[in-house]
Amino acid sequence: MRGRADSVEFLSPSRVEDALDLYSRNPHALPLAGGTDLLVAWNAGLLNGKTVLDLSRLPWTRVEAAGKGLRIGSLATHTQLRRHAVILKRYPLLAAACGTVGSVQIQNRGTLGGSIANASPAGDVFPALAVYEAVVRTASARGYRELPFLEVFAGVKKTSLSDAELIESISLPPLRRPTRQLWRKVGTRAAQAISRVTAAGLLWLGPGRKVLEFRFALGSMAPTVVRLHKVEAFIQGKPLTERNIEEAVGLLDDDVSPIDDFRATREYRLWVSKNILRSLLR
Repeated sequence: MRGRADSVEFLSPSRVEDALDLYSRNPHALPLAGGTDLLVAWNAGLLNGKTVLDLSRLPWTRVEAAGKGLRIGSLATHTQLRRHAVILKRYPLLAAACGTVGSVQIQNRGTLGGSIANASPAGDVFPALAVYEAVVRTASARGYRELPFLEVFAGVKKTSLSDAELIESISLPPLRRPTRQLWRKVGTRAAQAISRVTAAGLLWLGPGRKVLEFRFALGSMAPTVVRLHKVEAFIQGKPLTERNIEEAVGLLDDDVSPIDDFRATREYRLWVSKNILRSLLR
């Protein structure tokens, strides 16, 4: 069955207050941002008889300074972010991740907030946002609240957002320049492929190659994006000797239990992620 426009109730507010009010009165409505995932459901006829809340007219597209950090409107597109001068300079892992999301057409339509709300385990931008320790600001008729990025996810395609709550913006805290940084996507091809493993890492080194701070996150490995807290804690304060690097890599199994699906086996995901981690530390 195909989508039938005459069966869908389409709400298209232009003011934030109206959008929040409409959502509170229609909590089962499906928010529409870029539509790159929602239109797949439309083509399958899964939206027939549904109510859709179009967010495209809301003023949530800006990328602006927030103190010494950055605030990104939830409706900013991947193309907008991968080309943004400040993001390219200060948060390059996010720019790189946005440049791997689907095709150019998907990047032109897809939004950062929509990607987060979709909560796919394979979301390309999630490891970068995790190591940048992003904060998600939500809006509803009840008011606004802020959530650490990793607390937004509750499982595959599930979030901790309340009923009738929208993602308004994503904030990136100020960040001192890392000594090393890494973004990696492993898939069947260089573009238009769902990832088998995604990884992002930030490393700060002091005298004697001693680790001052380390952040590392993996996507497409578990139901949600994962920060490797045991690995990070172990390597903190230690010099990057070969022995310490291999012990850190060995702890990866304790931080994440990879999924096993049609895209890749558990063993493959572990092998690849350990090699990525090892290459960054070396």
